[in-house]
Amino acid sequence: MNHSASAQRSRRVPHVVIIGAGVSGLGLAMSLKRAGHHEFTIVEKGDDIGGVWRDNTYPGAACDIPAPLYSYSFAPHDWSQRYAGQQEILDYLRRCTDRHQLHGHLRLRTEIRAAHFDELAGRWRLHTQSGETLEADVLVPACGQLSRPSYPEIPGADRFKGHAFHSSRWHHTHDLSNRRVAVVGTGASAIQIVPQAAKKAAHLTVFQRSAPWIVPRWDRIYPPRKGIRRRLAHKAARLGWWLFNELTVPGLTRRRPIMRLSSYGCTAQLERQVDDPAVRARLTPRDEVGCKRIGISSDYYPVFNEPHVELVTDPIRDITEDGIRTEDGAEHRVDTIIYATGFTATDFLTSLHITGSGGRKLADTWREGARAYLGMTVPGFPNMFLLYGPHTNVGAGSVIYMVESQIRYVLDAVRILTSGSRRILDVRPPAEEAFTAEMRRRVQGTVWSTCRNWYRGANRYVTTNWPGQTAEYRRRTRRLNLAHYRPDSQGHTPGTPP
Repeated sequence: MNHSASAQRSRRVPHVVIIGAGVSGLGLAMSLKRAGHHEFTIVEKGDDIGGVWRDNTYPGAACDIPAPLYSYSFAPHDWSQRYAGQQEILDYLRRCTDRHQLHGHLRLRTEIRAAHFDELAGRWRLHTQSGETLEADVLVPACGQLSRPSYPEIPGADRFKGHAFHSSRWHHTHDLSNRRVAVVGTGASAIQIVPQAAKKAAHLTVFQRSAPWIVPRWDRIYPPRKGIRRRLAHKAARLGWWLFNELTVPGLTRRRPIMRLSSYGCTAQLERQVDDPAVRARLTPRDEVGCKRIGISSDYYPVFNEPHVELVTDPIRDITEDGIRTEDGAEHRVDTIIYATGFTATDFLTSLHITGSGGRKLADTWREGARAYLGMTVPGFPNMFLLYGPHTNVGAGSVIYMVESQIRYVLDAVRILTSGSRRILDVRPPAEEAFTAEMRRRVQGTVWSTCRNWYRGANRYVTTNWPGQTAEYRRRTRRLNLAHYRPDSQGHTPGTPP
């Protein structure tokens, strides 16, 4: 092959495959189009776009981040209220998909089971559940941290004769009216489900392992705006909420006494809304405020004043044919169990079998916990960029802001590969090791390290959260620094030391 043909091949437009059509994957797809890059495919195992906003359709489902901040900076929307509901967010994502004409790039009902890097071709080969093979120059898993339901390991769960399901797999054909319902868990989903379930159930039992911190939900209806007024209102609200959350972050990561202000809002609401002192005491959190995600609700506490609602704080021993038995020996008879027990947030990409250069498996690389440089790139897995990977979740603020920082970084990588100056982008191990060591050191000083929560991996490290302000992450990801990546010239085989 002559030199010009070789140069032409090295400069061909790289094809990007995005796994997941949720907020992150759609955001990257839209940004690629806006940048003039049209060689990409979005692979989605579901039958529609939307990710968590497609899956979580339980009664009361809504975002606990103000909508102007929980939206794309390049796609302002005339939101109906401050805390948008599930359907409005899903409709927003569908409108964005339509506006950016992404349907031609979408492959729905296509599940990727495995991916391996072909070193000779310098490409990723993806294997679907149906046996098809897809190819990609750039692989972007955008599967999210909150996509795989977490089911508690409770003895006897398989012998329950009633109806049981996870909150993210809601059974809409199962009417809760006049039923004896149990909600297991008191996290963010349960806080929204319980008030709605209490309206229908004949009896509702809430099983609480630890009491959450809950502050009032200062919601408001937004007046409809058009044109420049809408854009200005969106930008002003977005900036205001971003600044508010940035000021909150140090209370979680460094100066934790700041968060006591939030605890005052919780205890004041609890005192005002719950009549029975004994129930109020059991609803009072014992963990440090901010250790787990702070709930936002103004109608959760009043439910426990209702005569048909029971709060159970004794640990669950097992599940019987007719209900749930606690350690004190009491059997709570129910015909419906709702597992509001969250997601396996620290099990990043466990459903995908990913093999990088040299035959190394991602599962082996992450045996002691997920790790990636800037939460995106892993040594030995060239041209692969994670979205919403380890250490990119936020304790305060919008994940979408963090994802947009990652998108900018991925776009920079695609530009570099398109220019032909690099064929392979494989992060150097020392860069990733230094970043991971920094993250582990910094999270030790945060409130998230003080209790049991979903931020921790099996190795006890907090592997999900970014231990700083989002502005810092935006600054550190503003461009791809080639010094942190191995050269692929002079016959260097990707994945081996240069």
